[in-house]
Amino acid sequence: MELRHLRYFRAVAEHLHFGRAAESLHIAQPPLSQQIRQLETELGVALLTRTTRSVELTPAGRAYHARVIRILDAVDDAGAQARRISGGTEGQLAIGCVGSATYSLLPRLVRALGESLPGVEVSVRGEMLAPAQLAALAAGDIDLALLRPPVQQDGIVTETIRRDRLLVALPAEHPLTVRDTLAVEDLREADFIAHASQGRSVMSSVLSAVCAEAGFVPRVRHEVMETSTLVTLVAAGLGVAIVPAPTAALDIAGVRYLPLVPESLGVDLVAAHLGGDRSPLIENVLRVLHEQSDL
Repeated sequence: MELRHLRYFRAVAEHLHFGRAAESLHIAQPPLSQQIRQLETELGVALLTRTTRSVELTPAGRAYHARVIRILDAVDDAGAQARRISGGTEGQLAIGCVGSATYSLLPRLVRALGESLPGVEVSVRGEMLAPAQLAALAAGDIDLALLRPPVQQDGIVTETIRRDRLLVALPAEHPLTVRDTLAVEDLREADFIAHASQGRSVMSSVLSAVCAEAGFVPRVRHEVMETSTLVTLVAAGLGVAIVPAPTAALDIAGVRYLPLVPESLGVDLVAAHLGGDRSPLIENVLRVLHEQSDL
């Protein structure tokens, strides 16, 4: 028995006419009749009663027809699903994201993916530092990482999504909040809240680099793993922080954000995934990601 036997029987059962069934299948009537007889012989039952004027389903034929419909529909659904997965419009996707983008880009991205790729089941892991995301990529725990460069791990491909300007997060009552902009030099005497150092956070290295360029070493009073904790400590008056601009989307009372000058002070956001042939699903998600990052 082959699937074509079931498709032939379904056509005859629905048309109850060999000629019309043959037309719908684009085959001649004699071969169709022969295939139905072969099916009945294999099953050992009569599925149809035939007269010169009519074709009717036997009780066994009616029961068999109901099951054949479910079988063929399931086969068709399986094929359609396979094509959707192959085309990158269905599947599962786990996204990791650094803290600053967690509160700005990530919500828009997840909404847009739900609209553009409703067949894709998306899970997210926010507030992940870059090293943790790279380890998760290598382990297969996430499929796409949104992080800050550099990325020097073999087997991982990146592309720049956007560049974010740097801001200073200040306690609302800090004397410098009367300014419209700040230079790094203005923070020479400040206490800093910083992301984890010793290679655990890119932003820790950014802080060290911009302060070194300004001629001083930042006085770091507290190190944290999460951006939300960093901003909370700033709100508590424990120090200031240099952060990417999207961090301002984390609207915590008691914090004032001022842009750093010059405007060229910034940090890239990149999308990273495992190398090799890029899957259609990753291609589709990156397309939506670029659309959202431009908003």
